[in-house]
Amino acid sequence: MTPSCRVAVIGAGAAGLATTKALLDVGLDVVTYEKGDRPGGLWARDNSSGLSPAYASLHLNTSKGRTEFADFPMPAEWPDYPSADHVAGYLADYAKTFGLTPHLRFGSTVTRVEREGTGLLPWVVTTESGEAGRYDAVVVANGHNWDPRLPEPGYPGTFDGTQLHAHDYRTPEIFRDRRVLVVGMGNSAMDIAVDASNVARGPVLLSARHGVHIVPKYLFGRPADATGAAMAALPWRVRQRVAETLLRLAVGTPQSYGLPAPSGGLFQNHPTISDTILHRLTHGEVTARPGIERLDGDRVVFVGGTSDPVDVIVWATGYRVTIPFLSSRWVGDDAERLPLYQRVFHLQDPSLAFVGLMQSTGAALPVVEAQAKLVAAHLSGRYALPTPLEQRRAVARALRAATERWGGDRRPMMRIDFDRYVADLPREMKAGRVRLLRGARPFTPARREETPA
Repeated sequence: MTPSCRVAVIGAGAAGLATTKALLDVGLDVVTYEKGDRPGGLWARDNSSGLSPAYASLHLNTSKGRTEFADFPMPAEWPDYPSADHVAGYLADYAKTFGLTPHLRFGSTVTRVEREGTGLLPWVVTTESGEAGRYDAVVVANGHNWDPRLPEPGYPGTFDGTQLHAHDYRTPEIFRDRRVLVVGMGNSAMDIAVDASNVARGPVLLSARHGVHIVPKYLFGRPADATGAAMAALPWRVRQRVAETLLRLAVGTPQSYGLPAPSGGLFQNHPTISDTILHRLTHGEVTARPGIERLDGDRVVFVGGTSDPVDVIVWATGYRVTIPFLSSRWVGDDAERLPLYQRVFHLQDPSLAFVGLMQSTGAALPVVEAQAKLVAAHLSGRYALPTPLEQRRAVARALRAATERWGGDRRPMMRIDFDRYVADLPREMKAGRVRLLRGARPFTPARREETPA
């Protein structure tokens, strides 16, 4: 009889919850470590972990039909773009519905994960309290939108006002009657600029060196990402041409609103999803500025020499990819460049897997659900990986294609095309079953009479 597999999952956000469910569905023994006091990860506002970047006005920027778990549809009566609080409740309900809660260890910050030998339960997971658990396999699902990235190197000069990263923003009261500059062109930057424009003194300044495509949440009466679903089978360059034409007809170009031109095509440069930013720009409540040249006391000087008085700077400049509990043995010098087969399995040791360590052109939840099911199939012996050489070749092919599409400086190793990837993983699972029939060896934990504490 094949021994049961004992698995540690790190994180109880969407990725960790989907993984916990998938592993339980195939009968594995699962412990999920979570730093916070509740499930939901970044969606759980005011979680005790302190890592959630969710602000009061945050809503999904992908529609619920394209965001929900296949195994747990969002309520039909919900709006197309639910709030962060809706999503947090949805994830909590997911955990309760599928009986995940008894397997979640809240208030457990993982400080070290390491493999010690090749015998029974070789993986050791150590927490901040000093507790150490032993496992056959580990799944890393800690997310990568929690370690704020500030401009590096910092801009010359000094600034006399208040500075904060978008991660620390919660409500617009901090901006009341103050002159505000938001730096960045992503979804958070646009949301915060819009929030601030309702209470700030004068127009909110929105600065960026490079532009992005701005996609409204609705196009022609339907959620905008429904257009992507309808074209999913087409090559991405064909989808790009069609979508850019539709977008231009619907709202014009970013340059029409005084913003810089996008630095890449749609589906190459991640778009910003917003209805409200265009309204605020056309009404003068938000004003575009070029990139920053230097800081000068109570003023900010922009490229080209113009300057404005500023009281508050919000750096909406993204996040570092950080996996602090894994040594360089496992992640190398840069977790953004970690090569993984199917963006899931570690090339050195596939008993170390990752769910959610990717950057998708669409929603995250369907992606992590598909990844979780692939991990569960592998660890339960229902799926066999290709040979190590074939895995390395597949990773190299994916990196070449991603670099060609997104460029070498935009996390190409992590990039996936949402529709293509979600369709490919079930095919990969079938291929793994065929490999089993042809004699490939499945993952099998070491036999043991009893599990060490």
